[in-house]
Amino acid sequence: MTKILIVLSAANTWTRADGSKYESGVWAEEFVVMDEKFLAEGCTVDIATPGGVAPKIDPHSMNPDVVGQENVDHFSRYLDTIADRLTSPLVLADVDGRRYDAIVIPGGHGPVEDLYKDADMGRILIEADRAGILIAPVCHGQAALLATREPDGSWAFAGRAMTSFSDEEEVELGTADNAPWLLADTLRKSGARYEKGPNWGAYVVRDGNLLTGQNPASSLPLAEAVLAALR
Repeated sequence: MTKILIVLSAANTWTRADGSKYESGVWAEEFVVMDEKFLAEGCTVDIATPGGVAPKIDPHSMNPDVVGQENVDHFSRYLDTIADRLTSPLVLADVDGRRYDAIVIPGGHGPVEDLYKDADMGRILIEADRAGILIAPVCHGQAALLATREPDGSWAFAGRAMTSFSDEEEVELGTADNAPWLLADTLRKSGARYEKGPNWGAYVVRDGNLLTGQNPASSLPLAEAVLAALR
């Protein structure tokens, strides 16, 4: 049976450039859509977080003005049905990513608070990449890739084609001005071959075993791409 690991941020705030705290966490759509799709396809799906902390859903991702009331209702119902999985995730430090067929990382601004510098996240992704296991972050989940450092300090994903939440989308969201750093800009400067599609439109990039989605709208296409690659 196909086994998928979903790694979620344990952060509930994003520290802004001026030191203030912005409510954050896991973007509901990115987690729900992919988790739901994988389970519907008969996959076994584990959830892990740093420290095994129960993840917080980003309140902005449950705002009807942002995502629509119908989506909020669906996300709420789904999250209620899997509450036991969310309250007791695996401890990221205990995870061997090589036991899985794919490692999936949803966004929200949580990953730019914790996963981008998490040593266990880096270890898991480097081991998985070397083993050819699928790695599939979406939106701000690509921040987790920044945690991968080789012994000489170089970035393990330098030179790879990828997308992520774009700087332009961050500007339109209204969160760019006080951001301590911008994800797409940082990926480019780190050596990624960064690509983007239309703002807020679905866009997925594949480079070998690395599959990346640009934004929330890319969640389902990314999940489908992961499943197709696993087949």
